[in-house]
Amino acid sequence: MRRLKRWTAAVAAVAGMALAGCTTTGTGGGEIVQKGQPDKPVLFSWKSTDGGITGTMTATLPTATFQGPFLQITQQTRSEAMAPMWGGGWPVGWSDWSYWGYGSVAGMGGGGMMPGFDPVQFATVYSGKVIANLKSPQGGLMRCRLHMLRPQQGMSGGGTGECQIQGGATIQANF
Repeated sequence: MRRLKRWTAAVAAVAGMALAGCTTTGTGGGEIVQKGQPDKPVLFSWKSTDGGITGTMTATLPTATFQGPFLQITQQTRSEAMAPMWGGGWPVGWSDWSYWGYGSVAGMGGGGMMPGFDPVQFATVYSGKVIANLKSPQGGLMRCRLHMLRPQQGMSGGGTGECQIQGGATIQANF
């Protein structure tokens, strides 16, 4: 029995190392939506070495390319891991963007719409959400909030969401 437990632990360790060393990639698409203008296509791609929980994302628009980190919020996410997402000129917690403002959350003022998120509460309450903070070489900023369809599979599980380019344009995204 002891030999079986050691063997099982060894197999689990090797499998964990193999998964950690694997690079996963994926693509998605979307549309830039602006009032008074025709929708324009957007191509997304992402790369991760931890199964799609963290990595880099690229958004290719007709006029610019944005690239930067993405992070899936899980019950294990620490607020320090989200700190880089709040940089680049956006307010901490993206409190000016109520994209996930539906419903009520206990401990955050009762029912109704939530105007933004306290980073600690955000990590504690939500799972299966992905945030990304992308930049263009010209200094443009884009932020994304995505809902994963199968959170345990990371970005590979697919999802939908919204991205916002600093200055107002919105992108409806599908992965």
